[in-house]
Order: sequence, then C-alpha cells, then structure tokens
Amino acid sequence: MTEPTRTPTSTSTRAGVLRPDQFARHVHLERIECAPELSPWVENYWSLRWKLPPGSSYVSSTLPHPACNLSVERGHQRDEVGADPVVVTGVVTRRFDVTIREAGWVYAAKFRPGGLAALTGVHARTLRDATVPASKVLEPSIPDALCELGAGASTEEGKQLFDVVLGRLATTPTDDYLLLLDVIAAMLDDRSLLKVAQVGQGCGVGTRSLQRLFERYVGVSPKWVLSRYRMHDVVADLDAGYGGSLADLAAKYGWFDQAHFTREFTDLVGVPPRAYQWQEADWHSRNA
Repeated sequence: MTEPTRTPTSTSTRAGVLRPDQFARHVHLERIECAPELSPWVENYWSLRWKLPPGSSYVSSTLPHPACNLSVERGHQRDEVGADPVVVTGVVTRRFDVTIREAGWVYAAKFRPGGLAALTGVHARTLRDATVPASKVLEPSIPDALCELGAGASTEEGKQLFDVVLGRLATTPTDDYLLLLDVIAAMLDDRSLLKVAQVGQGCGVGTRSLQRLFERYVGVSPKWVLSRYRMHDVVADLDAGYGGSLADLAAKYGWFDQAHFTREFTDLVGVPPRAYQWQEADWHSRNA
C-alpha cells in the first residue's frame, strides 16, 4: 500500500438518518475510522446491529449522501442481489428506506464522494440508484475475502479485514480526484455557497469542468450535492428540536422562497416540513 499524499478533511455530514432518536431505539449504529492509508478514499466504516422481537419490524429512513458504500450484510436480504451478502450501493438520489426484522448485522465502508470510482475506475454514473453484487464492481478476490466476515464479528475484526482488503486497491490519488475532494470540503465548510458558480469561483474551477468531474466520480451533479447538504442541515435542526418558524429555517439555509423549500423538503423526506416538525415534537413529548 502506498502512502497517501495527504489526509483529506471531512467530506461528509453526520446527518441523514431521519428521526435518529427513534432509530437508536431499534438499531445500534457505530462509526469506525479506517486505516490512515485509506483515508483519501474512505470516509469511515460503519456497522449496524439490531435484534427485534419476533414478528416485529422497523422501517429506517435515510436521506441520501453523495457517497457509495461497500457492505457485508447478514440477516438482511436485498431484492436486487438475492442471497449475496457483499454488495455495493451507489449514490442514492431519493430517501432510502429499509425494513429490518428479527436480528441482523451490517458492516460497511462509506467511501468519500468519488472514492469508489477513484479506487476502482468504475464510472460513478453507472451505479447511481443501484445496488449490485460487489463482484460486478470489484475483482472477485475482494468480495470473496469480505464474505468471510460473519454476523458475530466484532467491529474491530471488521475494520481489520476491510483495511487489508481495500488496502490492495490503494495507489496514489490523482490530481483531479484530489481537486474533487477540495471542492466537496469547500461545500461543507462554507454554507453560504448556494450556487455551483460560487463553488467554482472559490476553487478556481469552471462550472462545466465541475460538472464533468462530478459526473465521472460522484455520479450526480454538484448542484445536487449542494442541495443535499443544505437539506441535511435542515433535518438535523428539526431533529434537534427546532421550534422556530419554518420561514426562518428555510432562510437560514438559503431558501428565500418558502414554497420552493417546502416542495424540495416534501419531495425528499416524504412529508411536508411542518408535519415532520410536529411528528418529532409529538414523539419526544410521548417519550420524555
């Protein structure tokens, strides 16, 4: 494994799980750091464990991130891949719902935006809104090795195996991929950036060049990424108990037309922002 030229700053929010307090009552989520040598491509590892009463189920809902995931899944079978436990999930452009039952376990690598494409050479656009067996994206030895990870494995065992297996792919990050990471970091660091042209000016990149870069590595447009990060902020505030006006909340994150904000929120989250706010307040009052 070659040494990375640098360690990138964070390129992801920690938001996205809808109604995280409810989620935490059903599922244990843990985030784990990857080996430093993999940090140019991997944001972090994460694991989920759950054990529900017989006959019960829970629907977890997550807002999309501009990231791909490589996961080992036990006790949870996806229709798209059948019984194959090692899967790659591309960037999802809509709310991501998963119904869990009984007991299960997932261990996964969350790549930085563009990280999977940079490591494997796959064109990210081909994975958008897709879940496929990992063997369709990675050389067979990698999913074969990861398949050895059983549901009883500890998070440390998962980390050690993922570090070794993904370490086989690590090389030297290309200049255009490092530029992409700089752009993503700028989007996260400065929430006053509301338009792609502003991002490009700040990073010294033309709008068309940005669009090509995101299409190749991320699979979605830079405009989409900007919008998702802003919506992550909105939902995080609501989940934290925001009780102010929605007009003020929308303006805080750059929406100056409340009707436009409401449409975007409803299209992504599934309910209008007022209904989400009331549901959160009602749940907290009943579980105080």
